[in-house]
Amino acid sequence: MRKIYVFDTTLRDGEQSPGVNLNTKEKVEIALQLERLGVDRMEAGFPAASPGDLAAVNAVARAVKNSTVIGLSRSREQDIDAVREALIGAQDPCIHVFLATSPIHRKHKLRMEKEQVLETAERSIRYAKKYFDKVEFSAEDAGRTELDFLCEVVEMAIKAGATVVNIPDTVGYLNPLEFGNIFKTLKENVPNIEKIQLSAHCHNDLGMATANSLAAILNGADQIEGTINGIGERAGNTAIEEIAMALATRPDYFGAQTTLNLKEIAKTSRLVSKLTGMVVPGNKAIVGANAFAHESGIHQDGMLKEKTTYEIISPDMIGLKESKLVLGKHSGRHAFREKLIDLGYEIEEEAMNAAFAKFKDLADRKKTVSDEDILALIEEKLIDTPEIFSLETIQVSYGNQSTPSASVRIRKAEGEVVEEAAVGNGSVDAIYNAIDKVTQEAVELEDYSIKSVSQGKDAQGEVHVVLKQEDISAQGRGLSTDILEASARAYIDALNRLIDKRKTPGRSDKMSLI
Repeated sequence: MRKIYVFDTTLRDGEQSPGVNLNTKEKVEIALQLERLGVDRMEAGFPAASPGDLAAVNAVARAVKNSTVIGLSRSREQDIDAVREALIGAQDPCIHVFLATSPIHRKHKLRMEKEQVLETAERSIRYAKKYFDKVEFSAEDAGRTELDFLCEVVEMAIKAGATVVNIPDTVGYLNPLEFGNIFKTLKENVPNIEKIQLSAHCHNDLGMATANSLAAILNGADQIEGTINGIGERAGNTAIEEIAMALATRPDYFGAQTTLNLKEIAKTSRLVSKLTGMVVPGNKAIVGANAFAHESGIHQDGMLKEKTTYEIISPDMIGLKESKLVLGKHSGRHAFREKLIDLGYEIEEEAMNAAFAKFKDLADRKKTVSDEDILALIEEKLIDTPEIFSLETIQVSYGNQSTPSASVRIRKAEGEVVEEAAVGNGSVDAIYNAIDKVTQEAVELEDYSIKSVSQGKDAQGEVHVVLKQEDISAQGRGLSTDILEASARAYIDALNRLIDKRKTPGRSDKMSLI
């Protein structure tokens, strides 16, 4: 069966999602999970954007051994040089060069004629080819480019030495028939098209990214580009898990498949959601909380008689397993370790001890600890955040006829413990005002969100916050059965990340690209 290569751009296009800002450790954590998922190629970032992004791409390049690591570059020699530096140490490096080709981009953004676009792109591809065996070229906004000119662009890229040519629907404008026809036309009209791989990169502005990518596959595309959970610019990108499962579920129709390890899909989705702070909607295909839930009586009856009546995908296919061990406060270390193995985690002894201590604390608060609770707990322990400040205690006073107040006791990195109190418009505001008095940091709260990790009145809540200080922003997470405690922990986590980022200058705002 024809293989479809998977180009994952979660670390580049996905990170361009508003409010998402991954640090180097988080990028490496996601990259290693993408490697376990089995993506063929992963775009680690845009090295020319800042020294911080260059360093993050280099860290990914050195960590990943079994996937091609890619750096993005505009059609400029200095950008290509930045990718060269960033990919030092990569086992299998590749550069991704792009230039816009559509009339609207040529006129308003580039201020170039067709001939200038061809010359600029060709010069950049040839320069990149001096240093990289693998060169991907993207015709930005190819979906709105004249078909005859797009054929010229692809022919030029082949002659200049590109190994992959990407056809992006940059603004999510096309429908499947139109997008599929582009690939059909290129396959039929461009000389030597068999020498390169054609790639599809779709955005989801009209909700058709997955459908368009599948249409490209049906018309000869060799590679699809997308992100985990479909995150990305504006309405996001093609969701890789949707493409993989569509091909796996309908091999009779598509006649193609990826080589992803499908059982890693659920874990990868959770990690990306956790580190980016982007909650997966319950009705999201494949990885949403309701993807395998059945409430209708008719559906339930059918499921009890034969699962395939209403379930075309088995949860086990993507790595979801039913609970075999019910854990609570009387559970021991061995049962806890077995549960972690069952959930797909094998961690070192030191991390195991820390996670078990957190589990016992949680079990004292809850009657039953669910798989979701344990996953949230273990993933929180795997995230390494510098502890400049740590929460010792929190006390809140609230009444609907009185002014909310809060006191916090916080330990500083050098060991000093400071206690402060404050009032606010609400309990969370009072907590944050008290923390500000301790830390003496002037920050702006850009975003605050809460989600339930598990079910029931004693469910754990996860709070996600984004803090900004001048031109630096950082996100933080907090987890607890008490949402006020989770709010305090998230705020302190974000403060620690912000201060750590401030001490390491060079990370700039993200750039809007293909």
